[in-house]
Amino acid sequence: MKSIEKRHNASPPRVDSTLSKGLAILEALARSPQGRGVTELSQELKLNKSNTFRLLRTLATLGYVKSSSVKLYSATMKVWRIGQAVVERLPLSEIAAPQMRKLSKATGEAIYLAVPDGFSVIYIDKIESTQPIQSFTPKGGSAPMHCVATGKALLAANYDLLRDRIRDHLVRYTDKTITSIKRLDADMAATQTRGYAIDRGEYRDRVYSFGAVVRLPDGDAIAAVGVSVPDVNLPVGRGEQICSLVVSAAAEISEALARG
Repeated sequence: MKSIEKRHNASPPRVDSTLSKGLAILEALARSPQGRGVTELSQELKLNKSNTFRLLRTLATLGYVKSSSVKLYSATMKVWRIGQAVVERLPLSEIAAPQMRKLSKATGEAIYLAVPDGFSVIYIDKIESTQPIQSFTPKGGSAPMHCVATGKALLAANYDLLRDRIRDHLVRYTDKTITSIKRLDADMAATQTRGYAIDRGEYRDRVYSFGAVVRLPDGDAIAAVGVSVPDVNLPVGRGEQICSLVVSAAAEISEALARG
């Protein structure tokens, strides 16, 4: 009985205060679309200003934080890459497979599961189209994030953080490609409102795609599922139907991730 009481009354494990403060700063910067100043961070996190500055300099030296010419600090892409390394260890393809098969059966078109890689997406899984006229991007292939629906869905989910970084990467591939940051702003706002992204032949001429994000339980968008369709396979109303199916599939995959 005493041993049981002792376990119940055990003190919580000790937490290194310096490490916890540094991680709190990094998390605050990762959530912020704009840079943050030392004073603002120290007040928000209730830390000593000099201690905040010292931790920011350490994080900057290690490559996790950068400062602007006006002394505003922001998280770097190194933080993004660490998150992606964790995501890559998840059995995403296995978890998404049932919904991808369901999408394939319902549409007969090419189904993709994509994850972000810098300003591109990589297709980690694919089910081939059964239609006579098909779109061709192989499993393991990549595409620019601003051009395809899976990429645009992921971009919209993280647009506050990625907007200023992607504006110099808006390369043109067809006459439909979005190369203006103002047009991209409008497209991202529409994507966020709808809950899914549309590529209207912006990467491959006359090939449409529709995508929605897959989220972790904390809300982070870690992948996207999409359908790629040549325009000749899109009678009136078919696009809206596919969008509904894609959103449902993404939600089901997200729920499956939450269940573990």
